[in-house]
Amino acid sequence: MNNIASSSVNIHIAPSRKEMGQRAAADIAEAIRAAQQTKSHLRMIFAAAPSQSEMLSALCLEPEIEWQRITAFHMDEYIGLAEDAPQRFGNWLRHHFFDRVPLARYHLITPGTDPEAACSDYASKLAEAPIDFVLLGIGANGHLAFNDPPANLDDPLAVRVVELDEVCRQQQVDDKCFLKFDDVPRRAITLTVQCLLRGEQLFCCVPGSNKAGAVRAMMESPISGMIPATALKSHPHCYMYLDPESSSQLVR
Repeated sequence: MNNIASSSVNIHIAPSRKEMGQRAAADIAEAIRAAQQTKSHLRMIFAAAPSQSEMLSALCLEPEIEWQRITAFHMDEYIGLAEDAPQRFGNWLRHHFFDRVPLARYHLITPGTDPEAACSDYASKLAEAPIDFVLLGIGANGHLAFNDPPANLDDPLAVRVVELDEVCRQQQVDDKCFLKFDDVPRRAITLTVQCLLRGEQLFCCVPGSNKAGAVRAMMESPISGMIPATALKSHPHCYMYLDPESSSQLVR
């Protein structure tokens, strides 16, 4: 595995997508175990996307983690889908992770009929205590969560309603989450960039050739809302995990 340090982002390039997920899970588990030595309870935010599948599968199997001392959140949710829709990120996370480990609790974003009220409620829950770890990815357009470009990197809100751009919506089809573009909702609730950056440590899994351009742009561009992922470079403890495809445009 290759390691690259740029600004404060520590980048690990694995030989395969599976090994990327395993390395990320091992590092996350080590960080959790260390934190549980000094803290009675931890709080974590999870991304929900196929890009996280290998990491989450491996994390479920990591030993000596006291999941019953951890509260989980997720970082975005579609507006307008049925509560039982498999494309809902809360449902995806329950299937792939939340229902597979004995968490103390998890809080799902539920837009309901009043998304603005849902934002306020979720922001209140997030503000109850610090966030220890954020497990996230990067979109093909460089987004973080559903903060599509141009994103307000200094947004004073922690959670907000957003309009999804076409690149973001097409990615959901390319990831086989939806059959066709018109099926992808136009609006969603997202945690803002500033909210995500409040996590004490960030672990970012970004596999696949469709993310190579976003990874290169993140590394080479100045911090800007035009490429929201560049905000990761402002965080003091950010770790990124790539596979051969997503790292293919990096200069090594």
